[in-house]
Amino acid sequence: MTIGILTEKPSAARHFAQALGGTSGTYKGQQFVIAHARGHLYEFTSPHRMVGTPALAERYEKWDLVNLPWDPDDLDWRLEIIKGTKQVAQEVKRTLAGCDEIVVATDVDPTGEGGMIAVNTFLELGLRPRAWSRMYFTDETPASVQKAFVARKPIASLLDFDEYRKARYRAQFDLLSMQFTRVATNMARMSGQDLVLRQGRLKSAMVKLVGDQLAAYNDYVRKPFFQNRFRDENGVVYTDPEEPRCDRSDQVQARYMTSPVVLDGTADKRTAPPRLLDLASLSSVLVGQGVKAKLTLSTYQKMYEDQVVSYPRTEDKTITPEQFDQLAPLVDTIAAVVNVDPALLTHRRPRSTHVKPKGAHGANRPGPKVPGSLDEVEHRYGAAGRLIYETLAKNYLAMLAEDYLYEQQKGHVRDYPAFVGISNVPKSLGWKAVFDPDTGDRTVDGEDDEADMGLGRVADPFVFEGANKRPEHPSMKWLMKQLEKRDVGTGATRTSTYSEVTNDLAKYPLLTEKGKRVTLARAGELSWQLLPGTRIGDLGLTEKVYQDMREIAEGKTTAEDCLRDVADWVREDIATMRRNAAAMRTRLGLKETPLSAHAVGVWQKAPDGPARTTFKTTWSGHEFSDDEVTRLLRGETISFVAQTRAGRTYTATGALARQTYKGRDFVGFQLEVPDAPTTWSGRAFTPGEVTALLAGKALAIDDFVSSKTGNTFGCTVRWDEGTKKIVPDFGSGDAPPRSWCRHTFTDSEKKKLADGERIFVKGFISRAGKTFDAEISWQEESGKKKIVPSFG
Repeated sequence: MTIGILTEKPSAARHFAQALGGTSGTYKGQQFVIAHARGHLYEFTSPHRMVGTPALAERYEKWDLVNLPWDPDDLDWRLEIIKGTKQVAQEVKRTLAGCDEIVVATDVDPTGEGGMIAVNTFLELGLRPRAWSRMYFTDETPASVQKAFVARKPIASLLDFDEYRKARYRAQFDLLSMQFTRVATNMARMSGQDLVLRQGRLKSAMVKLVGDQLAAYNDYVRKPFFQNRFRDENGVVYTDPEEPRCDRSDQVQARYMTSPVVLDGTADKRTAPPRLLDLASLSSVLVGQGVKAKLTLSTYQKMYEDQVVSYPRTEDKTITPEQFDQLAPLVDTIAAVVNVDPALLTHRRPRSTHVKPKGAHGANRPGPKVPGSLDEVEHRYGAAGRLIYETLAKNYLAMLAEDYLYEQQKGHVRDYPAFVGISNVPKSLGWKAVFDPDTGDRTVDGEDDEADMGLGRVADPFVFEGANKRPEHPSMKWLMKQLEKRDVGTGATRTSTYSEVTNDLAKYPLLTEKGKRVTLARAGELSWQLLPGTRIGDLGLTEKVYQDMREIAEGKTTAEDCLRDVADWVREDIATMRRNAAAMRTRLGLKETPLSAHAVGVWQKAPDGPARTTFKTTWSGHEFSDDEVTRLLRGETISFVAQTRAGRTYTATGALARQTYKGRDFVGFQLEVPDAPTTWSGRAFTPGEVTALLAGKALAIDDFVSSKTGNTFGCTVRWDEGTKKIVPDFGSGDAPPRSWCRHTFTDSEKKKLADGERIFVKGFISRAGKTFDAEISWQEESGKKKIVPSFG
């Protein structure tokens, strides 16, 4: 019996091979073979490719609001192989095809994504072993892999596998969320803004939070106040909460005198080390040091694959006792790498706040492979890698240092006992000597400063100037805290989405980073204006999706039932965004730009039989009447008066037809094509010319009229029997043109020009209709041959 193991990445396959003794072989009497994916090998195809008929496909491909909402029951949810992974998939099939048992050994994610990667691969490759199973492991160390291999859990059915069910639902929901992008984009274009406004559970939440906070920050009005206070020689400030506050400094009564300070008492206080970082917190720290979130993600992934750091996409905030014990022998070595004195690390037993029995991958921390130095880390992973390891290691080591200890002194001004002061005097830095997460982030607001020298002996009165506190300007660190507080996404998901919405190289980024600060990009500003009151802008949406995922995994509900709600949400958001768009145009001074109207109905004579279709209700300056729309849907041919770009009218005759423009299929009115040439560019062909063109001859004609300028021009034309169109030929550019400024050159004039001679011609007519004479030549100018006049 052969057991086939599928890992998520090549690096994981290498670690499994090290743990089990090779890419194939026997471990504890069981024969095995290892294959690997490369992350996702398959993904959902585009929505319009998931439906059965071309007419229905058009509805899902077009962005028009009349095509929304979608019906999830229309979609077959088919997958397509991701570009560049076909060879990997074929190798997986070759390796695992003959196995009796196939094991899901992809990453164990809280969202089930690893399980879905494996199941999608197995189903698409058509693998049919006698049994399926799952390996659950906390990391890719030999001990963890070996334990998981021995303790494999059977999977009765891939389609009922809990990880697959919940992850597939999330992927389906996110695909349906494309509708909200289309709604928002239509609203922007109706407001004259040609931008794509990407929406999504986490994207929209980020825009909403940043936009609301920016509004509070920008709307802040400073309201100063003035008040009597005391300050001693050590800088400690003494306040009386009942002391009146005045609007101006000259309103404050000077009624106090210098007085001694009385110490009321002291108390020893302590602060425990900060909690272990997740990927979002780590990235927030590094953004302040100039490292973009995207670079943090990609660098961390490489370091994880080399086991230098722990699993990135963890949901854990603590580590297990086993994980603590695993790193315990490496602590001094890690400390030496990041220049932390091991003598500071005296709290070597697990802290109950940081080490708990429950957990999976554990919080982000150093990995089992300790580098020789930070220089070695930088050489291999760049400056970002150095900062990642140093920050992560010091944060972990801080847990092993003692608490930060300080003495809190409380006192009052002797002659005015209502004025009280507090000073926190450090006694032992403890973990702060190892890692301080707030370094460089502190701001001084003038009111909450802490002195560290203790209370002084004498305090002097002074007039203190304070003000209402200004809301904090949004930053990545602030945003990640807000998302975590509301339980929106995991640390890794927050970081990856943040890197996406702040990508300066993207065509329509939603957020922009300016140093540590985050602001709204143009697309973000418009999105924020559209989001109030919407479902997609509701911060509780992700919480609902995750609750749905849990219930789907537990078998309490189905993905089909949960997805049916989305259609109602889309309808609600269309109405809400319409109202918000109208208000936005008023606020921003934008003009409403009506979108092209569309008709929707059943096209009775569609090529594949009657089908629901959508088509534009305007064509060449004509708007179809209700009767004309009805006739077109019946498959009839209609005639109407149309207008050229130059403003000339003509009779257009045609019917609905499926067409292609720039590679995109669509249904629309198609002009009836004559079987023979009649007119082209304002000139009717004579019967003799028609006969010659139908015989395949090319004709040189000099009195065509440009529809754009009204100028006469000449060229050679022929009739394309396949497309039923006139095809003009204006020459190669190496020979003089047939005409210029409404003058048709004689053969003699053309020869002289071609030979490089200059000729004088009378009676040219300009675009403005003015007649002029000029000497002209045929010469190269700016890399292109052209007629060059001379008026000297």
